Amino acid sequence: MAPSKGNFDSKSSQKNRIAYSEFGNSSNSEAMEPGVPDLPPQQQNLKVQATRKGRGGKTVTVISGFQSHEQTLSKLLKQLKNQCGTGGTMKDQTLEIQGDHTDKLLQILTQLGYKAKKSGG
Repeated sequence: MAPSKGNFDSKSSQKNRIAYSEFGNSSNSEAMEPGVPDLPPQQQNLKVQATRKGRGGKTVTVISGFQSHEQTLSKLLKQLKNQCGTGGTMKDQTLEIQGDHTDKLLQILTQLGYKAKKSGG
């Protein structure tokens, strides 16, 4: 016969169990994210490149080199998508706009004050 565990509810204790927590509360996700300096547009060197790698043959214009907060990038992404009339997404401090819009995006970014260069072919 197995020994009795008493009034121990194993399901509820496993949900809230923390194996090891060295510094404070682990639920603070903002503290775990790496810091990104929010530089003004004049100090950012961006690369604009059209690519098809890993996208099933679909062409996407990738803008990389941002050093801004996520909120700033999401506002810029919305503006660029509107002006190009296409969709897009933000992945790891890079913006992806559907289709080949390198020349149009270069013009828009330089008007906004960014230092943007065409990269690749």
